[in-house]
Formats: sequence, structure tokens, C-alpha cells
Amino acid sequence: MSIKISDKNREATKTGIYTVLTAATAVPVYFGIDTYLNTIGAQHDEALAVAGTIVFFGCVYIGRHLSTIWSARQREIPKNVLNGLAGAIAVCFVWLFIHADFQFRTFPGINLLLYWMPFVTIGLCTGALIKLFRMSTQKELEAARTQAAHSQSELFLLQSQLSPHFLFNTLNNLYGLSISQHEKIPPLILKLSDLLRYSVYEASETYVPLRDELTYIRNYIDFEQLRMGDRLELQTDIEQVGGPDIRIAPMLLIVFIENAFKHSRNTIDSKVFIEMRLKIWGNSILFYLRNSHNRSAQNDQHVEKHSGFGLANVRKRLQLLYPGQHYLVIDNEENTYTVNLRLNLR
Repeated sequence: MSIKISDKNREATKTGIYTVLTAATAVPVYFGIDTYLNTIGAQHDEALAVAGTIVFFGCVYIGRHLSTIWSARQREIPKNVLNGLAGAIAVCFVWLFIHADFQFRTFPGINLLLYWMPFVTIGLCTGALIKLFRMSTQKELEAARTQAAHSQSELFLLQSQLSPHFLFNTLNNLYGLSISQHEKIPPLILKLSDLLRYSVYEASETYVPLRDELTYIRNYIDFEQLRMGDRLELQTDIEQVGGPDIRIAPMLLIVFIENAFKHSRNTIDSKVFIEMRLKIWGNSILFYLRNSHNRSAQNDQHVEKHSGFGLANVRKRLQLLYPGQHYLVIDNEENTYTVNLRLNLR
């Protein structure tokens, strides 16, 4: 019952709006027609102007109705139809002024017809153009909303995959240490607790303060340093970010950092190095990461299977969150793996 009442109220409101718009537009239309009739020297111009105004708005509403019937079978409104209607209106306007100077003196009936036909056509085309343009705009907005909703749901799915992905990798690492270096497990579990708290609770937002993300990254680096010990040669130059105004998509950089530690750790070298830099430059966040690895010694299929998910996830999130506002270059050389990423500030 409430739905029916709501629909009736909506229709009444729409009718009221159309009535007000028609009344407001009728005045300039009347004066426009009256001016034209005076120009061509028509008799009883005021009465004709009133009749012309009534005919014009009648044609507008007929045109709207006909366009509604036609568009019901169309998935989208072709642009050439809108352009054709606008062109027809322009041609009819030009014809009305041309015909005023070139009339058939001996055929008054034809003259009258050549006045009213383009006038009626202008009314019909105007009504159809207004309706179809409005419907076209609504369809475009609806398509944009649908795409935005799809992108948002896809983004939520991608973000929901981050925590399980990180947890899977970390538990694998802890399992290895529990066998060979079990004394490191207690402090690592404490670090893991902090990391998971952020990834589960804080990283659910679309954008987070960069300073919070950097705190998370530093905790992760501490976690890896505890694991790798003296084997790791780490160089970091991360700019201090004070306020919460600078924001970034959460868990975006950590995928590259995880891969850097993983690729370095999986080499047979006694020493591995990782170099990491992050700067705010102008309107951009600049991130640079370089790590040692041995491409020929690694099983490419294994790396693709376990590392490719994270990188594919990041690339997709960059497309959704930073469309046309990011620059990513990855160089996978024989002994080094380098990431250069530029993000526009949010």
C-alpha cells in the first residue's frame, strides 16, 4: 500500500514539475512566435501567437510520447538520432525565415502549409530531442553507476584476498623457522600479531593515511630482519610523513616488499641486499625497491605460482584506484629485481 502511495506521490510531483516548466517556457515561446509573426506581417498576430504556442507545446508532448514508444525497443540511444533531431530543428528554423522572403503569392494555401509543417516539425523534434537526450543521459549515468559498483565490489574482493595471502606466506616462513631456529618464534609471533591487526582492521578502507601504512611496512621489515639476521644487508630511505592528509591504498607497497624478501631469501648467496626508498615529491609518492636474486637459479614456474598472485592483485588495484594516475616499471634482471612506482597523491 505504501509503495502505491509513494508511486502516486512521485507521479504527482513529476506532473507538477512539468506544469511549472511548461508555464515558465510558454511566455518566451509566445513572445518569440509573436515577434516572428510581426516580422512577416501576419494579421491577428496575437491570436496566432496564442494558437502557435498551444500547437507548439502540444507537438512537444506528442514528440516526447512518440520517442518514449520508439526508445522502449532500444538498448541505447544512438548519437546520430540526437544529432539528426537537432539538425532537423535547425533546418526548419532556417526554412521559416527563408520562406518569409520567398512566398507563393498565388497559392496562399501552400504558403500556410509551408509555415505550419516546419513549425509542427520543430515542436515534435524538440519534444523527442528533450526526452531522448534525458533518457540517453540517464542510461549513461546508470551504466557509470553499474561500472562503479562492479569496480567497487571487485576492489573489495581484491582487498579481502590480501590478508589471507599475507598470512599464508608468513605461516610458511614461521614453519621453516620453527624447525631450524625455534628460539626466534616468540618475538616473531608478537610482530605477526601487530601486522595482522593492521591488515584485518585498518586495511579495510579504500585509502588510509600513508604514515599508518609506513608503520606497517616498518613492522614487516623488523619481522623479516628477525628472521634473516646477519644475512640481510638492508638500506632504507623512507621519508617521515607526519599528518594524515597524505593517503594511499592499503597493502599496496607491501606486496613488492614481500616479494623482495622472498626472492632474496631464496638465493644461495651468503649475503642478500634490499634497497628501499620512499619520497613525497610534488604531487606524487615515489617508491623504489631493488633486491638481489638469482633468476636463473629459481624455478620460474614456482615463482609464478606463488608470487604472481600478489603482483597481479596489485596491478588490478592500481587500475581501479589510480586510473591514469600511476606509473609502474618492473625490471627483472639476472641478479637484481627492481620496482619503480609513482602514485598521484589522494
